[in-house]
Parts: sequence; C-alpha cells; structure tokens
Amino acid sequence: MDAYTGFAQVYDLFMEDTPYEEWCDYLTGLLREHGVDGGLVLDLGCGTGTLTRMLAAEGYDMIGIDASAEMLGVAMEKGGREILYLQQDMREFELYGTVKAIVSICDSMNYLMEYDELVQVFRLANNYLDPGGVFIFDLNTLYKYKELLGEQTIAENREEGSFIWENYFDEEQQVNEYDLTLFIREPDGRYRKHEETHFQHAYEQETIVRAVHEAGMEFVAAYEAGSRKSPGPDSERIYFVVKEKGK
Repeated sequence: MDAYTGFAQVYDLFMEDTPYEEWCDYLTGLLREHGVDGGLVLDLGCGTGTLTRMLAAEGYDMIGIDASAEMLGVAMEKGGREILYLQQDMREFELYGTVKAIVSICDSMNYLMEYDELVQVFRLANNYLDPGGVFIFDLNTLYKYKELLGEQTIAENREEGSFIWENYFDEEQQVNEYDLTLFIREPDGRYRKHEETHFQHAYEQETIVRAVHEAGMEFVAAYEAGSRKSPGPDSERIYFVVKEKGK
C-alpha cells in the first residue's frame, strides 16, 4: 500500500512537536559554513513543505520534490513564498538546471531500500549540483531502529484523528516496517479508517561513505544531529555533508 496517502491529511497535526525551527537553524548553519548563503536549493523528500518554507524565509530559492501527490497538495495549500513543487521519485529526480545545494531531512533517505538506490541518488545529486555544491542529508541510525523503535507501538488519539503506529525491525535485513492505522475525521463527523505500511532501511555510516565515493562525490563530514560532534554508538540521527565533485 502506498505511503503518505491518508497520512498526508494529518501529518502536520501529529508532527506538530517536531523541532522544525531548530532543524532549520542547524541546517542553515551548515549551508552557510559551506558557502551557501542564498540561491537555488532543492529539498528532496520535502513532504508537506514545512522546512521548505522555512528555508525560503531564510532567503533561499526553494524547489521541493516528493513522491506523494497528497503530501505536495498539503504543501501547496500552505502558500507563502513562491516555491516550485515537483512530484518525482527521488531515485529518478530531474531538474531543469543545477542548484547550489540539496537537502534531505527527516530521514527521507532511509526510504531507499537498496545500496544501489543510495548510489543512484548520490549520482543524481552530483549531476544537479553546481561545481562544489553541497548535499546535506540525515539518516536514522541502526541504534535508533534496533533499540528505540523496533517492536514498539505508538498511539495517539485526538479529535481530528487518531493513529496506531506499530514497528517491526528485521535485524538481519536492517529494515524497519511501520504499520500505520489511521482514523481521520470526515467533514460529516464520521471517521474513516486508512492503513499504510512504510519501510525504512538502516545504514551504517561506512556504507553511506562508500556509496558517496562510488557515486563520484566527496565525503566531507558526519555529525550527530544538532551538533558538530562525531556520531557515537548511541546516536539516533546522523547528518552527512557531501559535495559535488567532477565538474
């Protein structure tokens, strides 16, 4: 079943405690460290566009790409500064020209289920970045899936909707399955049930670096989220900074 269809209707509601402002400050700090103070920036896996709009407010000319038409519909309803939204699979994305930077936040890259898909996305990023352009992305770690999410059930009940989020982590395959059951209130007051299944892959840092090099890009740094510290064994989210190479 497709991911982010029914969930798109209530995604922002259940993500309202997500520290987007902190993420934006951290991300813009990294971008500026690497010389990206403005210009075209691509948000890959932009979802409902919350972070995309924040980056636009920071002065970047934003493009948002997501595979989910429903998520992009919510993003476009928000209005704000003019942002170009494109419905594309990140494994096959196309742009009309190059951009100064690409960002992919909130574990969008974990949805790439195969190593070859990682390499392909990095190759596309290398192709569509300006010379020396930067690609900044984050990933949930193996530790997070194995120790914090796997085999956990999370539920939340609100007037506008409810969800049950069941996690199953396959340690051998390093894949986390999210089974979502949603009850979303319709205009007539009744609740409609939606079911979605999501899969995310846990990657070791060494695997990411190898894929970056195989794609012809330059690995710059890996940080524990929100810091400039090297990731540790109990890091839950890692930010990677890689650069275009070869133009």
